[in-house]
Amino acid sequence: MNVNKKNAPGAPGAGLGGGFPHLVAAPLFPLKGKRPLAGRKSRAILDVMERLSFSQAAAGADAVAPQTAGPAAIRRELRASLVFAALCAAAFLGLLLVRLDFPGRLAGGPPAPPEPAAAPGFARQSWMTVYQQERRIGFAAGRIARRLEGWELEETILLRIRALGLVQPLRLETRAELAPDLALRRFRFEAGSGGLRFRAEGEKEGERLRAVLDSGSGPQAVEMRVPGRTTLSAAILPALAGRPLRPGERFAFDVFDPAALAAIPAEAEVLEREELALPGGPTPAWRLRLSLRGVSQTLWVDDAGELLRARGVLGLRLERASRQEARERLDALAGEDWAELAAIPAGREIADPTALARLRVRIRGLPPGNLALHGGRQRLEGEVLTVERETLEEPPASLSPTARGALEQAFLRPEPFIQADHPRIREAAAEILRGAEGESELARARRLVRWVYEQIEKRPVLSLPDALATLERRRGDCNEHAVLLTALARAAGIPARVEVGLVYLRGRFYYHAWTLLHAGRWVTADAALGQMPADATHIRLVSGSLAQQADVAAVIGALALEILE
Repeated sequence: MNVNKKNAPGAPGAGLGGGFPHLVAAPLFPLKGKRPLAGRKSRAILDVMERLSFSQAAAGADAVAPQTAGPAAIRRELRASLVFAALCAAAFLGLLLVRLDFPGRLAGGPPAPPEPAAAPGFARQSWMTVYQQERRIGFAAGRIARRLEGWELEETILLRIRALGLVQPLRLETRAELAPDLALRRFRFEAGSGGLRFRAEGEKEGERLRAVLDSGSGPQAVEMRVPGRTTLSAAILPALAGRPLRPGERFAFDVFDPAALAAIPAEAEVLEREELALPGGPTPAWRLRLSLRGVSQTLWVDDAGELLRARGVLGLRLERASRQEARERLDALAGEDWAELAAIPAGREIADPTALARLRVRIRGLPPGNLALHGGRQRLEGEVLTVERETLEEPPASLSPTARGALEQAFLRPEPFIQADHPRIREAAAEILRGAEGESELARARRLVRWVYEQIEKRPVLSLPDALATLERRRGDCNEHAVLLTALARAAGIPARVEVGLVYLRGRFYYHAWTLLHAGRWVTADAALGQMPADATHIRLVSGSLAQQADVAAVIGALALEILE
């Protein structure tokens, strides 16, 4: 295996798809043994490219410098690798929750609606136009039908999204079968952008959910316990159809996300009755608030439980439309750049962020939840957060065998999309570290960071980060760099985990991802920027698995930062 072979920019499979996908999507793969389910780069970008020309001399930072530092090498590095995939997921799960058929578990607390009364043969189809600000960027189409044996749900969402100056297509599709009481039986989900695809299919038997995931590196079988009654988020509104709603009434859910492989708390609250101004005239509607991981969006539904309008994060809005209206030509310019919309003003400039060893910021708007702002190189005191870059000259702390064993058990094992035990990952790690047998863990970790930095092309990707797929495709944004470095480190016996947070660039903080390695001590490593340790403008928000990383959704649009020193 030649681990130093890169995809050339014009090589097959090296680029993203150019146009908006066809309205009729390719069929999804069938469930085994079952019948198929019903059938101009911006100024900010250029600034990032300039930032990537830093060298090892940056204020004592142990940077992993590229072998060449000329303009060609700089332009090969696209940008600071914003955590765009996470932003997309948060935005979709925030605004489009009722349109995406992720399975969910009805939790305790507020009661679940009773079984909907609908005779076999009942069917409803809905079309929604998707706007960002006032630009038409896509549509969502859904259908729910009552069968003798239960319900069938179908959803298709097609969007054109601008990210980091690039306009990319995104297609999301779901098919599912539910019991008469809307309990989950089987589901299949697919997300695609250009030549990238993520697929998940599964079925529930008793309290066990078995699923197969594939993000381009081959199928991965997973099994998990999902106790209690399960349903789909797209079944929330049908479950409320025909039910008299009352202001203040609430319904609680745990939404299972097949991408993050986690149950996510969600709550729907009935707010008030009001008249909604629609093209056909004033329409009576119920206004609801739907919250998922602390991200709230507002829904307006009619008495039949049909969605009329929805508003969410990043200026996203859905409006009910006819089939013809929803499929009309999209705005050529797409919407505003999502990464720019989500960025947080810093209040002042930092002349050379790569040289920064210490940062103090005032942070406001923190939501209640599981953010990991305090600990390690970060210290939170009230609203003031201090970040101090690690120094690698100190001797490593000694660990007892018990502590080392617990560390290895937690941060050396493989996870979905971090396939540390896959033969190709292990082979790549061994080849990268060939001749390093007598070196320290820190030196070996540097080799891994350098390799990922130099070998992976920096390109924004609309897909779930997958270490094995990234190793094969040799391209991706900060997410792909982080998961690949994490997988390679674990394969080499170096405990590692992914961190998600913010990084400074030209007066603003952008969402970003990097890796935390235990090379005798915990040390941050940003393989997308070639830094180890990462500069002090890296502000960790969450750390750990995909499910834990998704907690970052709660802060999008909520945080305010002020640089103090």
